[in-house]
Formats: sequence, C-alpha cells, structure tokens
Amino acid sequence: MNKLSKALRFADTHEWVHVDENNIATVGISDHAQASLGDIVFVELPALKKKVKKGDEICVLESVKAAADVYAPLSGEITEINLALTETPELINSDSYNAGWLFRIKITDANELKDLLTAEQYEQLSVETH
Repeated sequence: MNKLSKALRFADTHEWVHVDENNIATVGISDHAQASLGDIVFVELPALKKKVKKGDEICVLESVKAAADVYAPLSGEITEINLALTETPELINSDSYNAGWLFRIKITDANELKDLLTAEQYEQLSVETH
C-alpha cells in the first residue's frame, strides 16, 4: 500500500478526510476501498446543503462488483460535491485521494475529528482486514 498523507484522517468505514483551515472537510474513499470495489461505474452524490450526522449513509458508489454505501465521517453540512464524478466516476479508481474526492462538508462538531484514524492506524487496520 502507498504511504498515506499524514494530513489525512480515516474512518474505519474507509472514508478519508482532509480538513482545511476553514473547518471544511474534503471526503473521499481510500485506495484500499476503491481497489476492493473494483471499477466504479456510477456515483450517487449527496445533495448540497444537506445536513448530516456522523455515520449517516451519505452517498452510494456502484461498481462492476457491487454497490457500496459511503458514510459521513463527520457531522455537518454538505457545501460542495465533485460533479466531475457524474461523468467520470472512474476518477475514484484512478486518483482516489485527489481528483476522486466525493464531497466537502462544513464541520459542525470538531470533536469528532479525534475519533478518526491516523494514516498509520488506517494502514494497520487495512493490513489486519486482509
């Protein structure tokens, strides 16, 4: 597995989070998750301004193998969605940590960040589950 950016945090449900200085979190799925799903062919993104709680099912990814729910790793409000994925969902497979991001969320409870895994903890979890 590639060494993950130290700036990223991870949910044990395989979502990654990068928080900017304005308390906006960019969210996507890990490389491990996209590899497990296989070729992603459709993405159902959340609605803009949708308020979500940590753990809510927030969007759906469909691959040639299966459909998978993506969960909100943090509580907040959806501020942006990656519209490029509606035309080219395979960006998640080819560049899961950059161009393949899913949505951005304005964090309403910064304390939830402490529940997320570091890159090292997530890598260990991924190794243990394989």
